[in-house]
Amino acid sequence: MELLPVNIVIADRTYRLKIEAADEEKLRKTANLINEKIAEFRTQFAGKDMQDYVSMVLLWFATDQNNSGMDQVKWQETGDKLSALEKLLDNALSQ
Repeated sequence: MELLPVNIVIADRTYRLKIEAADEEKLRKTANLINEKIAEFRTQFAGKDMQDYVSMVLLWFATDQNNSGMDQVKWQETGDKLSALEKLLDNALSQ
């Protein structure tokens, strides 16, 4: 599989990456989101350096991803409980 070379700018730095073509849009959207969050933190917390802003974005992103993961676990648990309830109802109705 051939990798596509792309340049991504994060926090005023350019990174040259080689990625699969199918991942390009997602990568660019993620980099854009990171840069938007950096700009947001720069307006909220004046006087910090770029490393501080990048660290705050990293913390925000990791926390957000962790919350998304927990939501996924909750949905899976709910689905499992509903499946068990459905089996109980099917057994009760078939008797």
